[in-house]
Amino acid sequence: MYKVLVCDDDKDIVEAISIYLETAGYGVVKAYDGFEALKYMKEQSESGDPEKKIHLVIIDIMMPNMDGIMATRKMREFSQVPIIFLTAKSEDADKILGLDIGADDYVTKPFNPLELVARVKSQIRRYTQLGAITEVSSDDDKLIVNGGLVINDSAKSVSVDGDEVKLTPIEYNILLFLTENRGRVFNTSQIYEAVWDEDALASDNIIAVHIRHIREKIEINPKEPRYLKVVWGQGYKVEKL
Repeated sequence: MYKVLVCDDDKDIVEAISIYLETAGYGVVKAYDGFEALKYMKEQSESGDPEKKIHLVIIDIMMPNMDGIMATRKMREFSQVPIIFLTAKSEDADKILGLDIGADDYVTKPFNPLELVARVKSQIRRYTQLGAITEVSSDDDKLIVNGGLVINDSAKSVSVDGDEVKLTPIEYNILLFLTENRGRVFNTSQIYEAVWDEDALASDNIIAVHIRHIREKIEINPKEPRYLKVVWGQGYKVEKL
């Protein structure tokens, strides 16, 4: 059973989300501030107990003691599990900051519970699929080569000029999609729908932040990218080399 950590200082929201997740077949761990969520994540990471393993975190931005942004920043020091922010409509700047420090997605309050569950399912699917393969025979490797950029889709690994690049599952899927279709330009909605496998909802900020993260990891000079380029007013593409 996949397990989700739900963190919000509003206990009614935690209970409501828990009911929907449990109905969908997920286990739920509840926390009510960032300190509590971070403590559990550290404990399960250090214990290595599969029964305690968290597969996704849903966390509110605005909380007392430790907010969701600080908690996420600290979680990213030792964990790459998907993180979905709960945000208010007025917290646009915090949404961007959250994505910037490593969150994978956000849902705006008041939210549709079915949409939240769908996003949870989508994020966990990508996370577990990418994390399931740790070693693959070279005979089975599926390599996508574009200049010095090499994606091994069997091992779910990326290298640039021979150096391994560490990407999150979302970053990997975006880069894989664009590289498989190198030379073609895709707008943010097309990228979102291809990678998230769902209709694009306010996808511009999400895609822009992930693109910037990918550039910082694969480009020598992200301001003058060799691979991942923006076509102003149209979208993004991986240059065919």
